[in-house]
Amino acid sequence: MERDHLRLAITTNSLIQCDANFISAKQMVFYHVGATWSEFADVVHFSKSGKKGPGGGQGAKPGGGCWMDDIEDVEPGNDPLADRVEAADGSSVLFTCGLSDLAAMRLQALSVFPVKIEKPHAIDDVIVHVQRMLTGTPPLWVRRLIRDGDGRRRVVAGWAAQAE
Repeated sequence: MERDHLRLAITTNSLIQCDANFISAKQMVFYHVGATWSEFADVVHFSKSGKKGPGGGQGAKPGGGCWMDDIEDVEPGNDPLADRVEAADGSSVLFTCGLSDLAAMRLQALSVFPVKIEKPHAIDDVIVHVQRMLTGTPPLWVRRLIRDGDGRRRVVAGWAAQAE
């Protein structure tokens, strides 16, 4: 990849929408997104027993309930939060329908900027929204997250004096 871009991580249960909470998502999809282009990069599947494989959170139980109920029967020694944070490592931005403060802190420690959306949105719409932010002069928080063709963080000429 030769162009400046953001690497997006998006939590999903359907693979077509950002429609899942961080801890209970069945999948996390990854895209490289530039101002005029986007490219699918990867997908990671989660199950209650950890990464790699189909399955995962089942959403809210009938009659409501806490989304943490989805992880109550996790195998001992498995930390679904750690699995998801590890999967998001290397991304610039994570879009999700919900996440805990602990998850947000762990992501920010890896320089992944978490964005919580209020309601489900099509993944294509999320990508278009990011592309709009990348045109012209992007917001400061976006400029800090841009990556070069090698995947390293970089500051685009004219936006700051030096690259990270």
